[in-house]
Amino acid sequence: MTERERLRKTIRDLHGVESSHLRSARVQEVFEGQTVWEGVVEVFALKGHPKAGLAYAWSCETDDGGRRYVAVLGVHPIKTAQDAVRVSIAAEHGRR
Repeated sequence: MTERERLRKTIRDLHGVESSHLRSARVQEVFEGQTVWEGVVEVFALKGHPKAGLAYAWSCETDDGGRRYVAVLGVHPIKTAQDAVRVSIAAEHGRR
C-alpha cells in the first residue's frame, strides 16, 4: 500500500467517506521561533461527506518509531493544510 493509499484508508476509517487526491502542500509550523512540525500534507477531495469537501492528511513518526496517520476535515475554520496541522498540534497538546 502506498502512502497516499494509506492516507485514503485513514480518511475512510476516521470519517466514513471515499476520497481522491488533489495535491500536496508543504507545511512548516513554527511556534516561538522553533519549528514544531514540517512535512507534506496531502489534500483530498471528499465524496459524499455532509459538511466537508476536503480533507488534509499526513503521517508522522511516533516516539516509539512507528507511524501515526492524521486526517483532518476541511470544515470551518480549517481552510488550508497549515490550518489542519495547527489544529492537530493543538489537539495533541491538549491530550497530553
